Amino acid sequence: MPPKTPLTDTAVKNAKPADKPVRMFDGGGLYLEISPAGGKLWRFKYRIEGKEKRLAFGAYPETSLADARQRREEARKLIANGVDPGEVKKAQKAAKQERATNSFEVITREWFERWRTDKSESHFSKVIARLEKDVFPWLGGRAIAEITAPDVLAVLRRIESRGALDTAHRAGGNCTQVFRYAIATGRATHNPVPDLRGALPPINKRHFSSITQPVEVGSLLRAIDGYQGTPEVVSALKLLPILFARPGELCQMKWANIDLEKAEWKYTTSKTKTEHLAPFARQPPENPYGLLPDCSRMR
Repeated sequence: MPPKTPLTDTAVKNAKPADKPVRMFDGGGLYLEISPAGGKLWRFKYRIEGKEKRLAFGAYPETSLADARQRREEARKLIANGVDPGEVKKAQKAAKQERATNSFEVITREWFERWRTDKSESHFSKVIARLEKDVFPWLGGRAIAEITAPDVLAVLRRIESRGALDTAHRAGGNCTQVFRYAIATGRATHNPVPDLRGALPPINKRHFSSITQPVEVGSLLRAIDGYQGTPEVVSALKLLPILFARPGELCQMKWANIDLEKAEWKYTTSKTKTEHLAPFARQPPENPYGLLPDCSRMR
């Protein structure tokens, strides 16, 4: 019986299906199996510890003849050392699945769903948007236990490089929360973020002292009255000294919560989740801010 001739690229490309699976052998245990539907799959037949086994190397043309031969040689080296290539493939697949389950993004989203329960919508929306834009593209697919301090620093410096130093510090704070959660749930053993202390420039914050003198209050009100910004900001600035609300609460103010007849605003505070009542201040008849119509009716 003449020896089998190794396959060629042309023979593999032109191979046609039949009523039953067709096998075209290349040698050394490698063969191409053609299904009746036309699919072409590379397979490797081998024996180890007296048992015959088969291993799939991928489908043609995604896996070429040269690729299949290279995988065959790698498998034969394992067999020569007493290692079952099929078991190695299973172990690699399991490790890949574990890495996907314990990736930084998967664990972050798990932490986020628990963390967000007592946070305002505006706050948790900013946090997840920050992570999705600046962290996930570079660390999201990595196994969290394998992420090092230099990995995190590279991400934070990328944010800093566009002039968003405050965002870089906030992103680092979010990352350290995620690492702490991963450690608590047994998916990591170390939080690399504290190791970055001093790696980013500090944020130079300006602290504005409270205004307590009537003369200074008047200057502030005149400055607000002369502010030439967008209508939304102008209105918000003029409402703040009238309602004494937090800026975040004022930004979420709704007409449905305002009672002009009673001259009051009812809302639920985002921080304590409690009902709050803010009465409108009485204004002179000319209503200089032009915010509260028919002020004479307010009481």
